[in-house]
Amino acid sequence: MTRTAAPATLLAGALLLTACGSAQEPATEAAAPAAATQPRTTAPQRTVTDPVVLTYDGGLYVLDGQSLELVKDIPLAGYNRVNPAGDARHVLVSTATGFRVLDAASATLKDDEFKAAKPGHVVRHAGTTVLFADGTGEVTLFDPAELAAGLPEGEVYKAATAHHGVAIELENGELVVTLGTEEKRTGIAVLDKERKEITRSEDCPGVHGEATAQDEAVVLGCEDGVLLYKDGKISKIDSPDEYGRIGNQSGSDLSPVVLGDYKKDPDAELERPTQVSLIDTTTGTLKLVDLGTSYTFRSLARGPRGEALVLGTDGAVHVIDPAAGKVVRTVKVLDEWKEPLEWQRPRPNIFVRDQVVYVSDPAGRRLHAVDLASGKVTRSTPLPQPPNELTGVVS
Repeated sequence: MTRTAAPATLLAGALLLTACGSAQEPATEAAAPAAATQPRTTAPQRTVTDPVVLTYDGGLYVLDGQSLELVKDIPLAGYNRVNPAGDARHVLVSTATGFRVLDAASATLKDDEFKAAKPGHVVRHAGTTVLFADGTGEVTLFDPAELAAGLPEGEVYKAATAHHGVAIELENGELVVTLGTEEKRTGIAVLDKERKEITRSEDCPGVHGEATAQDEAVVLGCEDGVLLYKDGKISKIDSPDEYGRIGNQSGSDLSPVVLGDYKKDPDAELERPTQVSLIDTTTGTLKLVDLGTSYTFRSLARGPRGEALVLGTDGAVHVIDPAAGKVVRTVKVLDEWKEPLEWQRPRPNIFVRDQVVYVSDPAGRRLHAVDLASGKVTRSTPLPQPPNELTGVVS
């Protein structure tokens, strides 16, 4: 592995987007940087309250998060993906050439872009946003607070080989980064602030996804459990099944328990799982919870008090007490639906900010807002086209 000083040179590359959450088709969502643009003297005027962003076939919708008013329809060709940038106004849009910056607060798609070959995962933690470019193995780290002034220079670290990976920087400056090649992913390495290796584990076949729990415990998924990095040590938490894939996770700073998906059929064309995993980073144990309904890789979220939330194909948000390991409530939002075979096809998404749970409805061409405390759908709004991905600003 080598480290490159920033700013980095521009990286061009075609994007072959693949899915986060599919055992057969890994996903993409991140980038490598472009040279910083000239600083701006003034930021665009804020016009959208608590922005929410949805993709559709051919563009982006920017909505007011309180009223659900459709503020702007932004045409953008291709299959695009969206992630919070890490501040109160920006969203990153994965395109065919990299990560483009959307000022969601002013509903303006900027020309600023982190150029990348096969942009992959975006991770926000401890005030740093980290992008992973699957096509090059480049990891880009930057302060999202600098986005308003242009494209941050940030730092670039390059893995030894390109792979569908993910990385996270911790509060002490350590970098946790996946290990692998285009053919095989095996584990993680932990690097110090100078990007020298501290420790590693290659006991994680098919490593995918990450989440951070209380006390900065980091969990990364494997095909037979998870790796846990905590207090300077890596440990393995095994799945109860020989093949028990946990490829998507959701964590909360308020809970030591990480919510994960759980698949146990390695030969399925498309497995529709009905169990989720709860990984306790304090005890180093893993528990399965049966929902009685299936869900998808876009179904996992956390509530404002650390609640584990899963959007089921029964149309309900299942609220799980992570400490008790039980479903304590279900909130009906949608009609029943079925996961499409192609992961790029629209399916309901869940996005949570504070007390509001946003749920997209491709079949009904709507977006719903749910008050988690009351369990009531407080607002719904029609959309011109079926929505696909859903996100918003999160600082």
